[in-house]
Amino acid sequence: MKKEGKILIVDDDEDILTAGKLLLKRHFSQVSTCNVPEHIPRFITDQHFDAIILDMNFGPGESSGAQGFYWLQKILEIKPASVIIMITAHGGVNVAVEAMKLGATDYIAKPWQNEKVIATVSTAVLLGRSRSEAQTLRETNKVLVQASNSANQQHMLGQSQAMQHIQSLIARSAPTEANVMILGENGTGKELVARELHQQSTRAHQVFMSVDLGAISETLFESELFGHKKGAFTGAQHDRVGRLQAADGGTLFLDEIGNLPLHLQAKLLTVLELREVTPLGENKAIAFNVRVVSATNLSKENLKDERHFRQDLLFRLNTVEIKLPPLRERIDDIALLARHFVDFYAKKYQHQGKSAKQLSNDALTAISSYAWPGNIRELRHAIERAMILSQSEMITPADLQLDEPNPIAANSSISSAPVASQNTEMGLPNDLNLEQIEKSAITLSLKKHRFNISHTAKELGLTRAALYRRMEKHGL
Repeated sequence: MKKEGKILIVDDDEDILTAGKLLLKRHFSQVSTCNVPEHIPRFITDQHFDAIILDMNFGPGESSGAQGFYWLQKILEIKPASVIIMITAHGGVNVAVEAMKLGATDYIAKPWQNEKVIATVSTAVLLGRSRSEAQTLRETNKVLVQASNSANQQHMLGQSQAMQHIQSLIARSAPTEANVMILGENGTGKELVARELHQQSTRAHQVFMSVDLGAISETLFESELFGHKKGAFTGAQHDRVGRLQAADGGTLFLDEIGNLPLHLQAKLLTVLELREVTPLGENKAIAFNVRVVSATNLSKENLKDERHFRQDLLFRLNTVEIKLPPLRERIDDIALLARHFVDFYAKKYQHQGKSAKQLSNDALTAISSYAWPGNIRELRHAIERAMILSQSEMITPADLQLDEPNPIAANSSISSAPVASQNTEMGLPNDLNLEQIEKSAITLSLKKHRFNISHTAKELGLTRAALYRRMEKHGL
């Protein structure tokens, strides 16, 4: 049975070309011949060959191999990944070895042995296919990285003094290899800062790998980050490349790192110090090269508390520290961000008949005076909701549906002491309003789990997205 493989034989001797073609066409899918070396560029430009068999000398009396060296280098200039086998006379082995130093893969000595020729060419075809696949993968990965970076490219918006300071820190630290830790409340744009660091770094054309440590269970932590071999544990049916390996050459963003348990922090520290990772079920360590950017919503006080975070890991991660201000401290940026989201969602929903809208003066006043406990994420959701619900060209405060003080709670003239007393005696909360009960439950669970969204959502029986929606609704 013929093997897949495209072969090109280049020789000025028609007998060699005929003999080579008759021998190889029984074993490979396509065999082409060329008796004029000047035609080589056209051959290899018009189609791909898995292996090229090239004579060392062209013309009578030639024995120096100079012509072979010339065309070898010419082929490699046109297609650097080409696999080339040199043909040489029996006494020209030294010349063939010199050709291999210049980039040839192997050589065949004349007169040849058919079995050895088949074996040599078969090996060369496999090598050629491997190189071709590797090149295709590199090009595909490059396109995917560019597409991913382009799809997630969002420019940081803000003219406030606080944001100018953040942009200055990014500009100064991005070109370096220093690890960066980003601090800030939920919704302040920590991942956006991480992506900006990547885009302004020397690794911008490599992968940006984001890992949400708050969403990875402890049992899967090592498998996700370090990878595993088939059969390493129950359910490991295939080899898996870990995130550290997958991000090799690029930037690894460790989000919600403050929620990582102490014993897993120790494992992460060891891997980052050694710059080597050993997949589960593997004995050999694999080197990796990543720039680590991390983020957490923990306060600096909690980060410096050894009960919550290892100090040796903190020192490794926060070579540069960037603290993002909450939106309530960026009042000058609120209107700018809001108008940006209005334009963004106008384009997103234009196919649904949503026309371009503007924020009314009252709406601008409302968003500028609102505390935005959910920060930029909450502002974005509020604008999207308003774009969907608004029935006019102007967005009003009513369309934004921002929380306001409870008028009933504010009215202290209504006595609720008897009801409160009865509720206390019955073991019930004083306020039986369902909205308030839901808000209290979410608040208590968030505090219990140190504002770990994944753990809180699990305890409440919600998805992360559903929990975020309820937090936004209640202004948490």
